[in-house]
Amino acid sequence: MMGILIAVEGVDASGKQTQTELLYQHLINKGIDVRRLSFPVYTSDSSAGVRMYLNGELSERAEDITAYAASSLFAADRFLSYKSDWGKDYENGKLILCDRYVGSNMIHQACKLEGEEKDKFLDWLDDFEFGIYSLPKPDLTLFLDMPPEKGRELIAARRNKIDNSEQHDIHERDSAYLEKSYHNACAVADKFGWTRVCCVDGDKIRTVEDISREICAIADKVLKN
Repeated sequence: MMGILIAVEGVDASGKQTQTELLYQHLINKGIDVRRLSFPVYTSDSSAGVRMYLNGELSERAEDITAYAASSLFAADRFLSYKSDWGKDYENGKLILCDRYVGSNMIHQACKLEGEEKDKFLDWLDDFEFGIYSLPKPDLTLFLDMPPEKGRELIAARRNKIDNSEQHDIHERDSAYLEKSYHNACAVADKFGWTRVCCVDGDKIRTVEDISREICAIADKVLKN
């Protein structure tokens, strides 16, 4: 019996890690057999190509690496980790909760393209990861909709609290790229029918707890069906 897969997606500073953790604790408290994952799997050799890309070893500019080439690195990491590790849990009926999944490829790579080329790439990527690699499709994809101007506020606040020497990957260092990623993410969410969770209310960023309550309610409804 196959399990259930829930993916949490969004651009940088949307709160993916925090909300995935809170949803994980909620599911654990309900007695659900759940495993939490985060992609890329930086602790595994499967992510070697991804790390080279994000560290700027292939190019200092993300847009210098084509959407197809870059996305194949992230897809390989998911495929290798699925076949060698978490696939067994999923195939035995466990709920898999992912902080980023295939949707992150769509968000960060499709923004390099426009118009028909973008749609062509998204259709190719959907078939590549879910068809050729046979990765499980999410039963629920939660899109944390954090507008870029609010995300920049959170990034600035976070950087003020940490060592200024913290390293940022080539996506995080490019503000124009982050802006494009957000608008692309909104289009991708509509195309693939993701469940959108608005992270702002009017001109204010919603509290972590408020967003979490909405996410947990959505997940509970899906798990009942």
